[in-house]
Amino acid sequence: MKNIEEMTDEQLAMSYVHGNNQAFDLLLSRNQSKLFQYIMFVVRDHEIADDVFQDTFVKIIMRLQQGKYSPNGKFCAWCMRIAHNIIMDMYRDNRGKHIIETAQDNDLSQIGGNDAVLGNIEMDYVNCQVRDDVRKMMNLLPPVQREVVYMRYYQDLSFKEIAELTNVSINTSLGRMRYAILNMRKMARENNINLEMV
Repeated sequence: MKNIEEMTDEQLAMSYVHGNNQAFDLLLSRNQSKLFQYIMFVVRDHEIADDVFQDTFVKIIMRLQQGKYSPNGKFCAWCMRIAHNIIMDMYRDNRGKHIIETAQDNDLSQIGGNDAVLGNIEMDYVNCQVRDDVRKMMNLLPPVQREVVYMRYYQDLSFKEIAELTNVSINTSLGRMRYAILNMRKMARENNINLEMV
């Protein structure tokens, strides 16, 4: 039998289905950071992200126990799709009540870091400023547009993968990206922000 540490996420999921609780603990530790980062990016509130994260893992456990997972090499993507559905349900439930706003101090600085292009200090400053401006504008996008930009540029997912994760057609995910880019260009124009890297 394979050492549990050497198992893929898919093998761990199936091992858990067959009664190995240690397999689920390892699955959780491998995937919790990436999943929480995704949830936090979309909902922009730590308490709500904690709730969504817990709900997500409860649903993951239930679906695994009900045999609703087939090992296809994409366990983390499957988890993210569950989280996405929970978030969208939450937005639908709250549509008429309370809109979740982007926090003033919550930009995207925790994602990706500030890897500046090598060069002189002025170039580094300009490039850093452009990235900061882009992050601030992304925070102002509607959640579905912000989500597709995040998945495409920070998680390097294809539009096909984005469509599968968000349970929409490829055309819808492409449309959301198009509107996100149009909105960001409009914001840049209206605020005289130059988005050219040097």
